[in-house]
Amino acid sequence: MSESVQSNQSSESNLATVGDGASLEWSCHPVKRRPLYSAGITLFVLLVLAMVYNTTQSAFFGLLAFIIMFASLAKFYFPTHYRLSDKGVTVKTTTQTLSKNWSDFRSFYPDKNGILLSPFAEPSRLENFRGLFIMFNNNKEEVTAFVKNHIGSASVSDTKEQS
Repeated sequence: MSESVQSNQSSESNLATVGDGASLEWSCHPVKRRPLYSAGITLFVLLVLAMVYNTTQSAFFGLLAFIIMFASLAKFYFPTHYRLSDKGVTVKTTTQTLSKNWSDFRSFYPDKNGILLSPFAEPSRLENFRGLFIMFNNNKEEVTAFVKNHIGSASVSDTKEQS
């Protein structure tokens, strides 16, 4: 297996040269980014749990509601690890690892929170369903440059960039 560079701080990204070429790795943990917002979301989940319990008088349904709400917010509560390499993109969450080759993407659209990698050459309503959204973590320029280098000039990102 190739070497990888690990970061002690979640806000750092790493550009490393490994056996298969250059790679960029970082983690994004939204719950740590905005603590006040995180507390509000957690209170809302607990409020829903209390409402379900009061309505049904069943600990089982209360626990089920909590599990469903917490699972639906897993990307918010748990870190997501990203790795961009010369071969493609790898996104690792608590429940799955998704790897895609650069050849699967034909355009990209950066915004203030991340970058959408799209399988379509032109803008399409299906991009949000078939594309892959990669969140930034204080590394917008590095990630955008890396993606632009691998997807190339077929991108329509410059006309659609939002800051």
